[in-house]
Amino acid sequence: MAMETSGTGNLRRNGKSRSAYRTISEVSNEIDVPAHVLRFWETKFLQIKPLKRGGGRRYYRPEDVTLLKTIRQFLYSDGYTIKGVQRLLKDGLIKTTSNQMDTERNLVPAASGIETGSFSMQDKNEIKEVMEELKVLKRLLSEL
Repeated sequence: MAMETSGTGNLRRNGKSRSAYRTISEVSNEIDVPAHVLRFWETKFLQIKPLKRGGGRRYYRPEDVTLLKTIRQFLYSDGYTIKGVQRLLKDGLIKTTSNQMDTERNLVPAASGIETGSFSMQDKNEIKEVMEELKVLKRLLSEL
């Protein structure tokens, strides 16, 4: 994929700025998911709302692409089901705009009144331990 820098310092893919809308084929190639899967996800995740032009052609905003990457990660790498990811979105555990993305797997605390970053170091360590245990269990289950 050709990468170039514009005069303003924005990285561009194939002549488009980072803030440009993407077609379904561009998004499909970027996140390595077939276009029909993206259309299916639109029916399952109401947060994905590409702009539709004449003839039903879809144009995805950068925020949509970021959310699609996150959904792909949870479904394909982390082993979540569609219902599981829907629950994360509903409960506010996945932020849906790029400027609010948390660096830790796009997860944020769900409990009201808790702000991002308010976990103690002990809490963070416990969460990491649980995540490691879950990964081991997932690996063991996949071997069955």
